[in-house]
Amino acid sequence: MKNHPDDRRDNVEKIQNNIDNTIQNMEAAKEMIAITDNDKTKKNLKEKNKRRDDALDSMRAEIQDEAKDRKRHKKD
Repeated sequence: MKNHPDDRRDNVEKIQNNIDNTIQNMEAAKEMIAITDNDKTKKNLKEKNKRRDDALDSMRAEIQDEAKDRKRHKKD
């Protein structure tokens, strides 16, 4: 089995795609919360959105780190 070198060239794009998907999922969950009468479903969706919001914070920090790393390596 070969070890693959750490290829970070498209990490910013991958993270941005994950951010976009997470935001879409949050919006879909908000729409579902608005139309459902089931309190358990509402609670579960709100909890999921809270976790998604926390994940967004992490992904945004990660994308900044990756962008800085990319910029630093372009200078080399």
